[in-house]
Amino acid sequence: MLVVDPASHVPPYEQVRSQLEAQAVAGELPPGHRLPTVRRLADDLGLAVNTVARAYRELEQAGVVETRGRLGTFVAVRGADREREASIAAREYVRRARELGFSVEDLVRVVRREAEA
Repeated sequence: MLVVDPASHVPPYEQVRSQLEAQAVAGELPPGHRLPTVRRLADDLGLAVNTVARAYRELEQAGVVETRGRLGTFVAVRGADREREASIAAREYVRRARELGFSVEDLVRVVRREAEA
């Protein structure tokens, strides 16, 4: 839940930006969580659409959120979450490749080839 104090010396876009970032960092908004649309959040908070759009834009530039076109804006996977997600993906890849009979050397070769493609 976000609260904007109109009497604050902090601009409304910065209040929205800082609260969303704090919630993402604290895990209250987990990676992959879809944020409300700019219009919806602006309506909910009684703000101009451009105010919320600026907050979202700054969050995206900072890597806190990512916009996926028409799908919306989502909390980005960062830091330890990013590392955890990579480990999960690697574990699944290794499991499946072993089922197919690949050696570790084969796995490394395939990953290098795909990373350079």
